[in-house]
Amino acid sequence: MVSATESVGPFTLLRLERGELEPGVPGQFFMLEAPGRVLPRPMSLCQAPHGELAFLIDPIGPGTRALCALRIGEAIHVLGPLGNGFDLDLSRPLLVAGGIGIAPMPYLAAALGDPPAILGFRTEHHAEAAGLLPGAEIVVEPRLVTELLQDDPGDVLACGPEPMLEAVRRRVPRAQLAWEARMACGYGACYGCVVEIDGRYRRLCVDGPVVRDAA
Repeated sequence: MVSATESVGPFTLLRLERGELEPGVPGQFFMLEAPGRVLPRPMSLCQAPHGELAFLIDPIGPGTRALCALRIGEAIHVLGPLGNGFDLDLSRPLLVAGGIGIAPMPYLAAALGDPPAILGFRTEHHAEAAGLLPGAEIVVEPRLVTELLQDDPGDVLACGPEPMLEAVRRRVPRAQLAWEARMACGYGACYGCVVEIDGRYRRLCVDGPVVRDAA
């Protein structure tokens, strides 16, 4: 059930009552199905305060707009956590995100003790979402997040559009990358989220979203 909604720049932070659901590992995802919609939408967990699960949503299509239009008290079907999250056994974590790729970073930052972060956005309006990660370094197009990566950036954990992930991986081959794709089922049955990574086809719902052996 919806407990609250908040505007974060052009995005919506959808807060749900947790019930019996566990938040899982940062980087995993949940399938959210708005009332009246045929297919659910995969969403990374953004925050996990006591008794709640919060998801940052970009209203770019009918499904995501339906999720953002939900009102307090409305029921919603949620399945998860699903997929593979980030490896948190790190000595020098650095979070890197682009656009809506910021979605899993607040939960990830909380799990890692608020490490440094680099965030990139298309516009200043989108960059308002950086308030979810206080203290992060921010760039706005045409600047790129890779411009702020040092020669030895540490243990990079990244989420964002494919061109950004590829650029990060070229700079940091061992970076953990959370890939994005459309999904219909969330558990490997429909093959709707298959992407090619390094010449291999992966079902991101079961092989990812964090693909650990992509490099």
